Amino acid sequence: MAKKDIKWGELGFGYVKTDYRFVANFKDGKWDEGELITDENIVINECAGVLQYAQTCFEGLKAYTTEDGKIVCFRPDLNAQRMAESCERLKMPVFPVDKFVEAVEKVVAANKDFVPPYGSGATLYLRPYMFGSNAVIGVKPATEYQFRIFATPVGPYFKGGVKPLTLRISDLDRAAPMGTGHIKAGLNYAMSLYNIVDAHEQGFDENMYVDSATRTYIEETGGANIILVTKDKKVVTPKSNTILPSITRRSLMVVAKDYLGLEVEERPVKVSELGNFAECGLCGTAAVISPVGKVVDHGKEICFPAGMTEMGPVTKKLYDTLTGIQMGRLESPEGWIKVIE
Repeated sequence: MAKKDIKWGELGFGYVKTDYRFVANFKDGKWDEGELITDENIVINECAGVLQYAQTCFEGLKAYTTEDGKIVCFRPDLNAQRMAESCERLKMPVFPVDKFVEAVEKVVAANKDFVPPYGSGATLYLRPYMFGSNAVIGVKPATEYQFRIFATPVGPYFKGGVKPLTLRISDLDRAAPMGTGHIKAGLNYAMSLYNIVDAHEQGFDENMYVDSATRTYIEETGGANIILVTKDKKVVTPKSNTILPSITRRSLMVVAKDYLGLEVEERPVKVSELGNFAECGLCGTAAVISPVGKVVDHGKEICFPAGMTEMGPVTKKLYDTLTGIQMGRLESPEGWIKVIE
């Protein structure tokens, strides 16, 4: 079959209906086999656990067309493992890691005509998610769940090219010290919606959250981990038990060390030392790395000299190397690339 008649270069980062999605149901203590379906709509009880108590988690990953024409996914096993951790924390049944990866393969293969061609700047975004589906009126976990994956072709996260972002130090908290910041729960993102809208209204691109216990250390933004580069080119990422373990960030640290020969360090990073860094970036599935030009701390501007007008040199090398691995231009570490047959 031929590719769908889509203007790939004009795609934004939004939802486009594709032909198939995967659905599996958990009932009576076990998962069914699951299947590909064509209906994109979901019908659930008005008292479903997800609607009453936000019992839901999700993942995000992409499928690409490589330079040699193969369709691949990037480290889907890590998405499966992270979702398992989210489920355990939310008292939801774990969808088996191998079944998760199989479901990803099925959805990509069934929608292969929606995978954008190499060089188009677009990719196929995959959204695995799970939610409590049966009626729950008392505050307790659901007993029935649905696991689903849909796919949608997307363009670059930042339309018109990557421009350095301006962040603000947030007065609101993203996560509590013993809360759910380390998992990909829907409730974490609901908490950030007021703050991101307010940031945009105030002229900022994103919020930089600090630890809620001492308000001393930086953590992450509403939707991305943070990577910093020192003046002597050491790559540093904040360490905290309330930060979501980004697959992109973990991969970039391997790239920095093993491909670029840079020193890497994961450690607590104080707000007061931000001005000592030469570069700063936000990393995640959607944009890989987005450069940060400036952080505003209650009126005080902290500028990163290597990223005020464009992506800094080390950040650019990290971006080019990781996207080169994803697109098949560079050899990947073992297990990073899943070829879809």
